[in-house]
Amino acid sequence: MSAQTPSWRAGPLELEFDRSPDAPVSLARLVSGELEIRFEHALPLVGILTAGRGHVTSTDRLVQTAIGDSLRYVSHEAGATVLRIVSASADGLRATTTIDALGTALRASATVENAGTGPVLLTAVTSWAMPLGTRLDVGAAADPAADWELLEGRSEWLGEGRWEARELRALLPDLHPEHTEQPPRESVVRTATGTWSTGGALPLAALRSQRQDVTWLCEVAHNGPWRWEAGEQIGDAYLAASGPTDRDHQWSLLLAPGESFTSVPALVAVGTDLEHAAAALTRAKRSARRAHPDDRRPALVFNDYLNTLGGDPTTAKLLPLIAAAAEVGAEVFCVDAGWYAETESWWDTVGEWTPSTRRFPGGLGEVVDAIRGHGMVPGLWLEPEVIGTGSPLARSLPEEAFLSRSGIRVEESGRHHLDLRHPAARAHLDETVDRLVREFGIGYVKLDYNIDPGPGTDRDATSAGAGLLEHSRAHLAWIDGVLDRHPQLILENCASGAMRADSAMLSRLQLQSTSDQEDPLLTPPIAAAAPLSMLPEQAANWACPQPEMSDEAIAFTLVTGLAGRFHLTGHLDRMTPAQRALVAEAVRTADGLRPDLVASVPLWPLGLPGWTDRWVASALRAPDAVALSLWDRGDDAGETTLAFPSLLGRAVEVRTAFPAGLPAWATRWDAGAGLLTVRSTAGEPGARSFALRVAD
Repeated sequence: MSAQTPSWRAGPLELEFDRSPDAPVSLARLVSGELEIRFEHALPLVGILTAGRGHVTSTDRLVQTAIGDSLRYVSHEAGATVLRIVSASADGLRATTTIDALGTALRASATVENAGTGPVLLTAVTSWAMPLGTRLDVGAAADPAADWELLEGRSEWLGEGRWEARELRALLPDLHPEHTEQPPRESVVRTATGTWSTGGALPLAALRSQRQDVTWLCEVAHNGPWRWEAGEQIGDAYLAASGPTDRDHQWSLLLAPGESFTSVPALVAVGTDLEHAAAALTRAKRSARRAHPDDRRPALVFNDYLNTLGGDPTTAKLLPLIAAAAEVGAEVFCVDAGWYAETESWWDTVGEWTPSTRRFPGGLGEVVDAIRGHGMVPGLWLEPEVIGTGSPLARSLPEEAFLSRSGIRVEESGRHHLDLRHPAARAHLDETVDRLVREFGIGYVKLDYNIDPGPGTDRDATSAGAGLLEHSRAHLAWIDGVLDRHPQLILENCASGAMRADSAMLSRLQLQSTSDQEDPLLTPPIAAAAPLSMLPEQAANWACPQPEMSDEAIAFTLVTGLAGRFHLTGHLDRMTPAQRALVAEAVRTADGLRPDLVASVPLWPLGLPGWTDRWVASALRAPDAVALSLWDRGDDAGETTLAFPSLLGRAVEVRTAFPAGLPAWATRWDAGAGLLTVRSTAGEPGARSFALRVAD
């Protein structure tokens, strides 16, 4: 590694940086696998804003910061998989960029230390900032911003993972900044506020150039507020990411001399197209995930909630469901919301998490014993971070155990929110989980989260945003503690569906509910897009068969479950034997898919789905096979053609994996074009799961 041009290689990933005595460190070259990108127009590696020093030219961007421009190289430390670059400013701030190699992707964060003699009020710190660069074997574009397309996603309760592509130049006017010799001041900005980190704009941004065959993915990995922005510099476009900021999230942090702050991490991947980059990001997340026994063989879960018991479980309702779930092959039975409620109206009374005696006259243990007696692992739903305003715990826990603003406890939708920085809040949660595991042998917990408390808490914090960031990090530490004590316990992440489906949570938890959507016809685009945001084996898509459905409708919703991690519900106990046999066939199919599922990367042979598209497709590519899920939401027979460029020129066998007993959809493979044409049957919406295997 040259002292003049720091470079670092970690397997297939290679980075090279420019540094000189009169300029900040900047990324100069990146090699990821067979891709080599050059960055001719420098952008400081770190952007730092403080109350005392803002931007070079006035703007609300994360870049063009006075401190970032003033940082100068001090040293670097290169390990086998970790690189640290230290820079410093003349006024006493030191910035350390830490880069972890994750295969062909990377994870980056920045640590800012006050090495001066007076206090510093931080207002923003970038996790990662980079120009988009130029592929070495292609060359620069005349208009760099026009070379790129922005792909961004949005989520909403019941409508998660809706992706849209727009030309970057259509979002950023061409201002000819070379005439003023100043970069533009506007950028495309997306943020999340509060704790629903994926409840609106998604923390993953994609920028792709068809001319260069390059796609960048950048994701902020944080279970709270974040910001990413895409903009234009002189000579290039850029991408920057951060956690909370003062401008967006009421975050500021006072650093006394000797104190430091580390940003939230960002994940960065690059590929020749979206699928190539998504594969790199998927493998990176898989390699950085907390290890758990469930990773190797994801359990097949039945949950009683969606379109079934709906938060109103009783012994009488559960026992026949338990027997039916076991009959079709479920391995976990999760009793969802309501098991603790003595009344029908329980929303604002939650918090103690003790079983209802009215719902379970023989005790909850009778239900748990029935689950275990049928060979399944018992599970329970919890919403641990909230205390209902009518709960006794709202009065007995100390005031400091709750989020508050100016001494006033935060209330949202009839709930108070625990502050997990406080030992009493953590002790309550620990006691709850430990008690349920000890008394009932619970092996699965669904962690739900149905409120967003807003900017945070200013108790014992410089700002509300700083308090929220500390709470969010304490929440992750609490999850780690639960799994340290109960390493076999399976934890499901849920937040009104997927309102907090970020990579910080999913680096720890085993699965993620992809939506609360109750209409089976609306769930395919959610299920198909989910593997862009999470691992395929984490994407728990509801399969919601019901006895009043036709066989085609039952198969339709079961294919949705098979598109990721199979997650079953429905009144199986009311079904005919033939209907239950169809469900059992899907469970067996899910079982057979598991070995490939945990090694798969996502494909979208029709592109990412539109919310109203008739045809929706997603595929999971494993080393030896491709599992294709295909939905036709039309009422008449139709035909579609799917692209598999990775199978171009190969002889491919196409087999219907599910369902075996319904009319087959005709398929035709064109090896020369890498295209699969499929024709559906007429009459009503339908879906099929296909297995594609290379025959040559």
